[in-house]
Amino acid sequence: MLGRNASPLHGSMSTPLSLNVHGQLLSLASPRVMGIINATPDSYFAASRVPTESAVAERVGLLREQGADILDIGAYSTRPGADDVSVQEERARLAATLRVVRREWPEAIVSIDTFRAEVAKACVEEYGADIVNDISGGLFDKRMLATVAALRVPYIIMHLRGTLQTMHAPTHYDDCATSVYRELAQRLAACQAAGINDVVLDPGFGFSKSVDDNYRLLAALKEFQRLGQPLLVGVSRKSMLWKPLGITPDEALPATTAVHILALQAGTHILRVHDVRTARQAIEIWRRVERAREPAEEQSI
Repeated sequence: MLGRNASPLHGSMSTPLSLNVHGQLLSLASPRVMGIINATPDSYFAASRVPTESAVAERVGLLREQGADILDIGAYSTRPGADDVSVQEERARLAATLRVVRREWPEAIVSIDTFRAEVAKACVEEYGADIVNDISGGLFDKRMLATVAALRVPYIIMHLRGTLQTMHAPTHYDDCATSVYRELAQRLAACQAAGINDVVLDPGFGFSKSVDDNYRLLAALKEFQRLGQPLLVGVSRKSMLWKPLGITPDEALPATTAVHILALQAGTHILRVHDVRTARQAIEIWRRVERAREPAEEQSI
């Protein structure tokens, strides 16, 4: 389990956090919802796929109506066994999707899910993306950290081990939570050394971790507040939920919601989800419980 000296990086757990999005501050004092949009033909959850312009408009309209604070657009499926996608194809898919979003919802905050610096640069400079979301935290493309620093956009770094081909295979951890904490702290330090000002941490549920590792990580999630950065959790309909329950991803919404409540209790700032309305409901219930605690705490002083 994480010890007192797990990392030399310390931040305040009580200081309200925010992200600088092109000069505008996005407050994280209340949890935010990031809605998933997959510009791919093979994402594991079919409802998030947007193969045509009309599908993009329909999906984005739904997410916005349900209260998505951030739209996360990816064009390279990271599900196990997914096909490789060339830089040119990934960029073309993202460009087509972003054109629709920017035409219909110019004010929307858009995150680009890519591990390629070239794609990130094009999406921010040419198509107006606001945030870069990198599953590798700069490990798959050594140009990424310098690119994000130059773009001056928030950067989401996720924990994983291995390569594109091996990142879903469970790896050995003496203590999963402590290892993930330390490795994320190292990537955070690299980001800060590169000059990136806004870094969001994603523990990487489902990547290079066994089902049991994922639950050990979830149990220790509150400790990650000590790194002093916004925390993002992405567990929506993942195999850590449906495999032990013997169900399918399509049936895993109740389990997803249960984990979202646990993640919020641990201090999560952003939920990355397929189902925005349900996540917003979870946040509202969690918020009401937090408010209900306040008078009792005041009376006990």
